Amino acid sequence: MGKLRVYIVSYDISDSKRLYRVHKTMKGFGEPVHYSVFRCNLSDKDKIELIAILSEIIKHDEDRIMIIDLGFLDGYVDRRISLIGVHPEEDNNESAIIV
Repeated sequence: MGKLRVYIVSYDISDSKRLYRVHKTMKGFGEPVHYSVFRCNLSDKDKIELIAILSEIIKHDEDRIMIIDLGFLDGYVDRRISLIGVHPEEDNNESAIIV
């Protein structure tokens, strides 16, 4: 496994059936931090796989997925994230579990 990078993945899916499939898929790659927003610690291979699976699920002319690269999972990435209000539970798992 290559070095992991941290990604924020958010999505707007116009159909409830596809929304459920995207959400279920995302749970296999990361942890939800908001509704329709996940934090994922992924290798390059994991990212390619995630994009391939999501591309098969969504309708490209109706849905939208945004992937933001926050850099390597090196302890500094959390300094790039600011939260106001309730913080999500801390996840100490540094690897992705793909279902």
